[in-house]
Amino acid sequence: MIFLRLPLAAGYPQNTRSQSAARSKPKTMIPAREALQRLRDGNRRFVDDTRSSESLISPRRRAELTSGQEPFAAILGCSDSRVPVEIVFDQGLGDLFVIRVAGNIVAPSQIGSVEFVAERFKTRLVVVLGHSSCGVIQATLEHLQSPTGKGSRNVHSIVSRVRPSVEGLLETGLRYDYDALLHHAVRANVRASADHLRNGSQVIEQLIQTEGLVVVGAEYSLETGIVDFFDGVPE
Repeated sequence: MIFLRLPLAAGYPQNTRSQSAARSKPKTMIPAREALQRLRDGNRRFVDDTRSSESLISPRRRAELTSGQEPFAAILGCSDSRVPVEIVFDQGLGDLFVIRVAGNIVAPSQIGSVEFVAERFKTRLVVVLGHSSCGVIQATLEHLQSPTGKGSRNVHSIVSRVRPSVEGLLETGLRYDYDALLHHAVRANVRASADHLRNGSQVIEQLIQTEGLVVVGAEYSLETGIVDFFDGVPE
């Protein structure tokens, strides 16, 4: 009797053990500067409508991620429906660790989330991402200019975290130009959140000093789609 050795079907794993070892082998996370450039390149593709095929969802990519993740950047962004982070930066499954909260504020849970991704996955870039015409910033300015005492206690807890970063702007000439006031308030809030992350956690401070962690602030333009990295960007 003659036995024929048939070739394995295309795509069938020939060495499951070696593949598992390859998946479990730790990789070196890319430096913050390279991660930042990836985000810039991705945003440029988004603006130019030249989306990369690597950002598309596929069964193969889903399968790769069942054993773990290696996000190259963490984004603390606003929950606004017009700022979907992976789309704005043209990234795919497993690329970004996204933390979204109204007004991109920093509270203990957000700090803990950043500590988690930076320690566990060695992610070396954190971006605080605000956006133009932010509703939370508008609500804060309205509250400062015409306090009513109305509204949810929980919403007021968000406004109260934004307030310290923007109330000083009402004492300047910006109070006579609402559009300019709103623009500067959005950026002031981003700077405050980024600074809070840099200085509000011993874990994050240590990673910045010794492990190359970088926290930057950015603003997404609803009008143009462009992300402007303007705070804490490495030279």
